[in-house]
Amino acid sequence: MHVGIIMDGNGRWATRRGLARLIGHKRGAQQVKKIVKSCPDLGVDTLTLYAFSTENWKRAAHEVAGLMKLFRGYLANNLVELHGKNVRVRFLGDPAPLPDDILKLMDNLATLTHDNTGLNLNIAINYGGRDELVRAAKAITREAIAGRLDVDSISEDTISAFLDTNGQKDPDLIIRTAGELRLSNFMTWQSAYSEFAFLEESWPEFSPEIFAQTLQNFRQRTRQFGAVLPKGASIAE
Repeated sequence: MHVGIIMDGNGRWATRRGLARLIGHKRGAQQVKKIVKSCPDLGVDTLTLYAFSTENWKRAAHEVAGLMKLFRGYLANNLVELHGKNVRVRFLGDPAPLPDDILKLMDNLATLTHDNTGLNLNIAINYGGRDELVRAAKAITREAIAGRLDVDSISEDTISAFLDTNGQKDPDLIIRTAGELRLSNFMTWQSAYSEFAFLEESWPEFSPEIFAQTLQNFRQRTRQFGAVLPKGASIAE
């Protein structure tokens, strides 16, 4: 099962408690570790976390700087543990605008865990679904101009192959915390037939127990993928 999570509400969680927004982000980073650890027992083989969007650069400079500091800490402090737990880490998004030291940490983690066979962990940093499609369109165009791709042969599979998630199945379920009812530019192409769970709990409140209950609720749904099925039937994942 592939689950995508929009980890929303860190700042608001902190503000409601009279704390600085960055305190909420720090608490959220702690939750990431718990949720990643819980995935194998919950039947999740691919987890995609929306960590920083292409629009998040518009936030206050001190908050962006604080988030970058948290990324550095997470990448550096969890490298050995993630590798030891057989997790394969992959990064989604356009890395170009990120600081060089963070890029190096990302590369180190992705390289170290490349051959691991356990949980596939996608971390979306400077990621936007529309930006991903633009980058894919440019790459496909370059291939066509170079004569390596026949325009008439371009299909949905072709586009999927040029996305950041190439080689992975689309998310079965996308979870968003903190009560908002939108995707916010997350996995625009891949979510065409995903199921959704919009939760009231903020990300710092999202526990493995809530995760387990959300997955249980999802497994009770009937997924038709546009087909009309007999009552109680479901197309296999």
